[in-house]
Amino acid sequence: MGTADIGLIGLAVMGQNLVLNMNDHGYTVAVFNRTVSKVDDFLAGPAKGTKVIGTHSLEEFITKLKRPRRVMLMVKAGDPVDEFIEVCLPHLEAGDIIIDGGNSLFTDSTRRCNDLKKKGILFIGTGISGGEEGARHGPSIMPGGNPEAWPHVKPIFQAISAKVNGEPCCEWVGPEGAGHYVKMVHNGIEYGDMQLISEAYFLLKQALHTKEEEMRRIFEEWNKGDLDSYLIEITSKIFEVKDQDGTLLLDKILDVAGQKGTGKWTVINALDLGMPLTLIGEAVFARCLSAIKDERVKASQLLKGPGKKFEGDRKGFIEAIRQALYSSKIISYAQGFMLMAQAAKEYQWKLNYGEIALMWRGGCIIRSQFLGKIKEAFTKNPSLQSLLLDDYFLKNILERQSGWRQVVSKAAELGIPVPCFSTALCFYDGYRTAELPANLLQAQRDFFGAHTYERNDQPRGKFFHTDWSGTGGKVSAGSYNA
Repeated sequence: MGTADIGLIGLAVMGQNLVLNMNDHGYTVAVFNRTVSKVDDFLAGPAKGTKVIGTHSLEEFITKLKRPRRVMLMVKAGDPVDEFIEVCLPHLEAGDIIIDGGNSLFTDSTRRCNDLKKKGILFIGTGISGGEEGARHGPSIMPGGNPEAWPHVKPIFQAISAKVNGEPCCEWVGPEGAGHYVKMVHNGIEYGDMQLISEAYFLLKQALHTKEEEMRRIFEEWNKGDLDSYLIEITSKIFEVKDQDGTLLLDKILDVAGQKGTGKWTVINALDLGMPLTLIGEAVFARCLSAIKDERVKASQLLKGPGKKFEGDRKGFIEAIRQALYSSKIISYAQGFMLMAQAAKEYQWKLNYGEIALMWRGGCIIRSQFLGKIKEAFTKNPSLQSLLLDDYFLKNILERQSGWRQVVSKAAELGIPVPCFSTALCFYDGYRTAELPANLLQAQRDFFGAHTYERNDQPRGKFFHTDWSGTGGKVSAGSYNA
């Protein structure tokens, strides 16, 4: 008879911290790791004095679990997840539960959920955000998969998750790969947030030549208002850290950004669904541009910019940067929630956008005061088409529009790249424009490829073709997908 409430495989830092978190909340956890020595090291180190049960084989691990067995995988996404599922299956029985807590692609989770259902095994693919600290003291948890499994893991997950006003930052997201999908979008928004903050920093540095102590004070002050967030908070602290020679450590860090792929997945999915996720796309491409460091160094010797210096109200421009940052953040989240709404239609999921905002309100990397406003918006109107149409966000973006435009135009004038500030403003202007130049684009497509077009004086869904040159035929290439 098993004694462990849940078992966890994969004792890297995230896995270890989740185990300790579960132990703190009164749950008995069995652990296993492919490199068995890590089990002994964990028990002799961080888990010393806890109720954690160490095991040295998969067979022993499974025997320690209460029924239905709950097996949580904290291993590298991709093939390792499938490999561990395969080796676990012979030891499991109908009704047992496999939980993938890694950063898996949502389509993999959908496949695994459906394949395991045929074998009587319940699958959960759960996104976990908050990094090492979150895992240890309360992460944001986004579970999805087979709904029959949820009652068996709900008490554990909600106990160990972060809390905001007593409410757990963990709720059932939806079927199949919905949990990992929401985590993917979370990570995409995280890319956007980080790039926007970096652009604000770059403007303060390049345009205004702001020193680190003033920079720290600016971000510290911003964190007291509507930009209050974990990422703004840690940014202010980064300006306090000195290198061994007493200079700012940040200035010694190479300007080449890494990425693990979740931002790219978000953009690819947006393209698949035909959604204009422009800001997160630019955030991903900004990292790609940073990666070609050698080329940029060469280009900097040849390609010259305007060579102008900032002139004007310094204090007023700092405030304009704050307004641009908040306005662009609204656009980023508006696009992210629009993408999730389209995914819900495409994959036939019922997503609760207010609950998603609440799950992100605490524990995760993008946690912020801002997300509370998103929760309020969807509580007020669950079928809200866009955050830009909510009274709060509409009012705030209109009030900040002047500063936002000043920053984007001044950055262009000074030759300072602000791709996410710029694309956010372009999206805003496109979204608020009733007529875009796509009519000319459609005429061009019909001219060279007979792709047809719709008319604004005819019902939607009725397509036309014109022999533009007088030498073409009357046969069209068929209608297009808008």
